[in-house]
Amino acid sequence: MSKGQALEMLANQAVDAAELAAIAAYKLVGRGDKIAADQAAVDAMRKGLNAIAMKGRIVIGEGERDEAPMLYIGEEVGLGEGPEIDIALDPLEGTSLTAKAMNNALAVLALAPRGGLLHAPDTYMDKIACGPGLPAGVIDLDASPADNVKAIAKAKGVASEDITVCVLDRERHEGIVESIRSTGARIVFISDGDVAGVIMAADLDGGVDMYVGQGGAPEGVLGAAALRCLGGQMQTRLFFRNDDERERARRVGITDLDRKYDLTEMASEHCLFVAAGVTEGNLVSRVHHGEGYVETQTLLFSSVTGLRRKISTRRPL
Repeated sequence: MSKGQALEMLANQAVDAAELAAIAAYKLVGRGDKIAADQAAVDAMRKGLNAIAMKGRIVIGEGERDEAPMLYIGEEVGLGEGPEIDIALDPLEGTSLTAKAMNNALAVLALAPRGGLLHAPDTYMDKIACGPGLPAGVIDLDASPADNVKAIAKAKGVASEDITVCVLDRERHEGIVESIRSTGARIVFISDGDVAGVIMAADLDGGVDMYVGQGGAPEGVLGAAALRCLGGQMQTRLFFRNDDERERARRVGITDLDRKYDLTEMASEHCLFVAAGVTEGNLVSRVHHGEGYVETQTLLFSSVTGLRRKISTRRPL
């Protein structure tokens, strides 16, 4: 059995783990307590992962061992038998979104054979991504956002005004926004959750041509795993605010702190990507409770088969 085939066999249980996290987090939607919501999602996802026949290792998690009670970087999960799997996860991407009952909160995880995902520290990361079907190298992290808009427009045979860019709505992105606006391109702002932003850029029906901005490095790896399944291009570079963050990078084995990563360096092996909706979103619906049941909607992407699934699951209470 190949590594890809072994990975595919874990798909249904990976979906279960994400859905359990989403259901647990949903109980705290609108309660104003993002920490409690995150902990509920962590506990539920961990339980789901520990039911899977794999030798799992968290490479992107809730923090380093001394800072996170569960699902910390380096933690081993699974039944301890089966394929060796590296896992990147965010049990609740959008803790503030959940606490405030806002859209696009997700329970997210990605699986790859051992060594297949970049061990990124919990720091910031500059990112740029676009979808499939474009010439290799059409985007460049070191070029201005305006130049990237023009390059994509040229590759697609359209005017810059016809390009739509997704940007995380943050004050630090004022220069990016100004550069994009100078081309006449449209901007779709998201309040949180830049994994969803990367996926929107890779979805040919999503109306977004490019994602650009600075967000969390762990989310960058999750976005790369999704793009590995969907197709597209991505470039990133770690951004450090202080010496403590540089030391975090060194502890996870990164020696070239200025390196520009491309998609194949961030997700170098086949991947499964799973995202379950917590609140209503652009990608999937929220958790729904009915008479005696709870229903979830989940995305499952596989780079092994190239399939994309949107799964609706109804569980009895």
